[in-house]
Amino acid sequence: MHNIEGLVLKSTGSWYDVYVEQTNQVLACRLAGKMKLNKSTLTNPVAVGDKVDIQVSQNSDAIIQNIQPRKNYIARQSPKNKHQVHIIASNIDQAVLITTLREPHFKQGFIDRFIMTTEPQDIPVLIIFNKADLYNDEDVEEYKELQTIYESIGYSTLSISCKSKLGIEALKERLVSKISLFSGQSGVGKSSIINALIPGLNQKTGLVSGYTGKGTHTTTFAEMLRGERDTFIIDTPGLKTLTFNNLEILDVAHNFREFFEVSENCKFGRRCTHQDEPGCCVRERIENGQLYFYRYRNYLSILEEIKAHNYWERKKDY
Repeated sequence: MHNIEGLVLKSTGSWYDVYVEQTNQVLACRLAGKMKLNKSTLTNPVAVGDKVDIQVSQNSDAIIQNIQPRKNYIARQSPKNKHQVHIIASNIDQAVLITTLREPHFKQGFIDRFIMTTEPQDIPVLIIFNKADLYNDEDVEEYKELQTIYESIGYSTLSISCKSKLGIEALKERLVSKISLFSGQSGVGKSSIINALIPGLNQKTGLVSGYTGKGTHTTTFAEMLRGERDTFIIDTPGLKTLTFNNLEILDVAHNFREFFEVSENCKFGRRCTHQDEPGCCVRERIENGQLYFYRYRNYLSILEEIKAHNYWERKKDY
C-alpha cells in the first residue's frame, strides 16, 4: 500500500471521484470505516473541494483516510435536521451566484440569503445577472439599482447573456486560476453558462416550467469541472429555497456586513438586533438613506422566519 494526496471532484454518496495530480488520474474512492462512524453535526464528512489523503492497495482499491484542514467551506442547513449542516463545497476562492430578472422571475431576498452562506467564511461573491437579452427598460433600471446596492458594500456584479454572449469573456477572466463555486435558483441558466465557459462539456440544461415559472433541476450532485487556464468550477444543484432555522438572530445580524460595521455605535453595541432597540445606529442610518432599506427588509424577513420557527419549536415542548 502507498499514500497519495488528492482533490475531491465529486461525491455520489458512498463513492468519491478524487483527482490525483501526480499521476494525472481520477480514482474512485471509498471512505475509511472509522471516518463514517465519527459523530458530527455534518451530514457529509467529505465534500467537493476537499484535499484528502488516500491509501491505495496493490489491487488498486483506494480509501480516503484523512481530510486535510479546510481553508473555508459553504454549507446549508440539512432539510432533515436543523442541528446538522451539509457542506456543499470547500476550499473555494470565490462564489458565483447566478440569478436573473427574467425567466424565472427574480426572487426577492434570494441574493441576501445566499450571501448568508458565504459571509461567515469571508468568501468573495460575484453576482451574475443572466439572460440580459430578455430585459426591458424597467429590468435594466432594476439591475442598475441592485448593482449599486451590492457593489457599494463590496460584492461584485456582472450582467451577461449566453444567447448574445454579452459578458461571457469578462466572466471567463474573473475565473482564471481560481476555484469558483457556481450556485443559483433552478432555471436561471447556470448549466448554459458553464457550457459557454467550458466548450465541449455539454452540461445538461433545463427549461423553465411554463406552469410554475420555476426552473427544473439539472444537477444532482456538486461536481468540480476543469476549464482552461487553471479554471475550476464547482457546479452545484439548483436551489429552490435557503432556510436558516439552525441560526440565532445575532448570527444573521453579524453577517449583514454593512450593519455589523456600524453596530458598534448602537446603544447595545454588537448585541443589537436592529429591530426595536433604542439608540440603534443601523435603523437611524437606514432612515437617513445612508444604508439601503432593500437589504434591511430582507434582513427582517430572515429574522421573522427564525423567530417563527423558534416559537413553534417551543410550542412542541409544552
